[in-house]
Amino acid sequence: MEFFRIKRDIPFMSYGKLTTAISLITFVLAVAFLVIKGLNFGVEFTGGTVMELRYQQGADLNQIRTQVEHLKYGEAQVQALGTTRDVMVRLPNIKNKTSAQLSNEVLTVLKSERPDVELRKVEFIGPSVGEELVTHGLTAITLVCLGIIAYLAIRFEWRFAVSAVIANMHDVVIILGCFALFQWEFNLTVLAGVLAVLGYSVNESVVVFDRIRENFRSPKMRGKTVPQVIDNAITATMSRTIITHGSTEAMVLSMLVFGGSALHGFAMALTIGILFGIYSSVLVASPLLLMFGVTRENMVKPVKIKEEAVV
Repeated sequence: MEFFRIKRDIPFMSYGKLTTAISLITFVLAVAFLVIKGLNFGVEFTGGTVMELRYQQGADLNQIRTQVEHLKYGEAQVQALGTTRDVMVRLPNIKNKTSAQLSNEVLTVLKSERPDVELRKVEFIGPSVGEELVTHGLTAITLVCLGIIAYLAIRFEWRFAVSAVIANMHDVVIILGCFALFQWEFNLTVLAGVLAVLGYSVNESVVVFDRIRENFRSPKMRGKTVPQVIDNAITATMSRTIITHGSTEAMVLSMLVFGGSALHGFAMALTIGILFGIYSSVLVASPLLLMFGVTRENMVKPVKIKEEAVV
């Protein structure tokens, strides 16, 4: 489905060196932020105390969050558990205080405003669990990247596979760099958002790559140069890109605005990933194909003429 059709091909590849330079600068800055400031890991990774509370009437999460912040425990999370009466509070590790002491202090403060609150469950997440989550998270990202490389290498060609993975890792590093720069909390929902961006970004790359392969095999494009073939493929998929990413971004923005703190990190990771995913698929992956020297012969196998048997 197309809402509009662009009649002239947009010369994206003529700006390939500029966009590659911009991508390299943003990538280096993101890595610098990760090294200098580091990620602000959530309770799931660093360890801490998780409390489950039950109210007789609906609870005001903002009020609970304000009361917990007055205790000055650091980055504390407050979110609903399915209903407005069930609330979960996540507290970081505090030196010289056990989980029982922390939960009692929080419960005392909350009962001063709402006596109908009761403590349902308290759990302590140790540092060893956090280290295990970090290891599993890195393993998941590595397996996703290896799967993408294998899939694209089989479906297209190794140049396409390497270009797509570099572009996808560019998106991931940019997301992590933004979270390091602004010190947003990095928790399991953000990790899920990063993995979703990997799949979402490679889908856009596959659409563009598939059109490039079709153009290389099309008789109408035989007289065109490789940059012209790529420009035509990107321009032809512009309408689809705008419709798909526009509708997805509208949904993600609604989660970002109305989803509350529980979905804020997930929605923010997706928002950054979608925006840079479009950029990387068009202005990073495609110029990399030119740098790796993709040609028509890579996509079109020469026809072998069978020799007839002489009688």
